[in-house]
Amino acid sequence: MSKQGLLQLFRPAHKVPKTIWSSDRPLNFKPRFFTLFILFLGLWIFGTGEAILVAAGIGVSPWTVLAQGISEQTSFTIGLSTFIVGVLVLLFWIPLREVPGIGTISNIILISMSIDVMAPFVPEQTSLFPQIIQAFIGVIFVAIGSAFYLTANLGPGPRDGWMTGIQKGTGWPIARVRAGIELLVLGIGTFLGGTFGLGTVMFAIGIGPTLAICLGIVKKWEI
Repeated sequence: MSKQGLLQLFRPAHKVPKTIWSSDRPLNFKPRFFTLFILFLGLWIFGTGEAILVAAGIGVSPWTVLAQGISEQTSFTIGLSTFIVGVLVLLFWIPLREVPGIGTISNIILISMSIDVMAPFVPEQTSLFPQIIQAFIGVIFVAIGSAFYLTANLGPGPRDGWMTGIQKGTGWPIARVRAGIELLVLGIGTFLGGTFGLGTVMFAIGIGPTLAICLGIVKKWEI
């Protein structure tokens, strides 16, 4: 492939594209099998990325910091703690009048399941350089998984729905709402014993641009 072709392939997308597997509406309770497959694949890859970040040992995404904190205070696994957090967040949808879709429920179940299933297969690192490399790989996996499940268009994840619900109810800018939620979750998770560190910073800085690039690649199948 030429240099121009590579630049075109990795050009970041500015929005979530509609692809050949995308559902025509988020609240679609009879999606095509291919759409469900892409959704489930994306969520599993997402959870695997979180497991890779955890095993790197230098900090994880804010929501997984919270799950780690809950795990530290209980006998729960990080996957089970992630599931509990997802269910609790979904309950907050009720006063916000948000409606969950298949993707929302699948998000809660599959990400938490994949973290626990894949964790034993991911090496734990103890030296800084391998930890940084593994954390970087984890961010890439999360971005790839996000690109797939977002383009399936079967409903937002519980955290995304909470964000959009608060934004609609308050009129605050979406960036401020998201930042406020992430900081709150990070603070609580760190207080409970979750790991905040270089990996958390890498995730915060890298997930946006990496996701944009992954969506740009997926855009190849845009319709």
